[in-house]
Amino acid sequence: MKGRISPREELLGLPKTVHGGQAWRTGGVEDYSHNLNPFGPPECLREIVDAALDGVGHYPDDSCEELKDVISKAFDVGPECVVVGAGSSDIIRCVPNTFFRPGDRVVMPRPSFAEYTQQCRVVGASVDPFELRPEEDFRIDADRLLEQARGARAVYICNPNNPTGRIEPKDKIVRIVRECEEMGVLVFLDETLLELVPGFVDNTLSGMVSRFNNLVVASSLTKSYAIPGIRIGFGLANQDIVESMDRVRMTWNVGQIEQAVAIALLRDCRDHVDHAASVMAEESEVMNASLREIGFPAGDVSDSFFYFNSLEPVGMDAPEFKSRMMARGIAVRDCSSFGPEFSSYVRYSVKDRERNCRFVAAADSVLNG
Repeated sequence: MKGRISPREELLGLPKTVHGGQAWRTGGVEDYSHNLNPFGPPECLREIVDAALDGVGHYPDDSCEELKDVISKAFDVGPECVVVGAGSSDIIRCVPNTFFRPGDRVVMPRPSFAEYTQQCRVVGASVDPFELRPEEDFRIDADRLLEQARGARAVYICNPNNPTGRIEPKDKIVRIVRECEEMGVLVFLDETLLELVPGFVDNTLSGMVSRFNNLVVASSLTKSYAIPGIRIGFGLANQDIVESMDRVRMTWNVGQIEQAVAIALLRDCRDHVDHAASVMAEESEVMNASLREIGFPAGDVSDSFFYFNSLEPVGMDAPEFKSRMMARGIAVRDCSSFGPEFSSYVRYSVKDRERNCRFVAAADSVLNG
């Protein structure tokens, strides 16, 4: 075509990523395909937003100075170690745009959150899959990962991993970060889902970022406060990394309302997250036992608050189960998009007792009705 402007070759044939959390498009469906705080946003959210409207007549603070101060106190880091983004997806995009060159090799666990691979490929990095094996319960073999990391530009870790729900212990992650630092390999650690698991303080590496020259910890308020429609995320790293990322991020990437919401929630509503984590930990055991009783292949109780299970033992694939659950008003995540070997896997989250009972009843109807 005359005058056609072609995109960079890295973008040719690059498909859009597939994500859960789309049940809002269909009325009357309870969404178990996402992994948000099941109690929704704190009740004070509307009041916070209303109060913030007075400030929308001027540009937001591009430095996010007050928000960085609040984040630093909440996560035990210096404010110079914080970079703020429009959701953790903004941080996920910023890291490869800051540090990766075309042809750089990046070690990527599989299955894991699809946006990591997408943004690495956008900048032309070569994604080297690190297979999480079912015979290893989809957990990271640190020796195997570190061997594969030799000569790589970066290693990605999601903890708990999305979609598998597995949590790696802190000492294993610290070992990986230290040995990668010796090899000159960056570690991108996504802890977006970790706050909704009891014992966050014992598992997080957020307070350790200043000790390493190669660690970026990403998090957000999306899951913990159930506000995916208000985009607030942040990255934690040593000052040099943060300053480099600040040169790349878009100016005014976090609006006045978003900053006000984040400041208020992190300062005054941490108990909202702690409560959800405690309730879901208890309900996970009840829900898992109930599913096993009806013959659903639920496996062991999840490390986190969501499950990744194969329906192969009951002779069903994920698209069929998803469709039949949708007909009963329940949305689950079909994990076929993570690769053909996961065509029988679904992901579903834990909520409160009443809604979990509805999930179990729907699954019972699908399997035994």
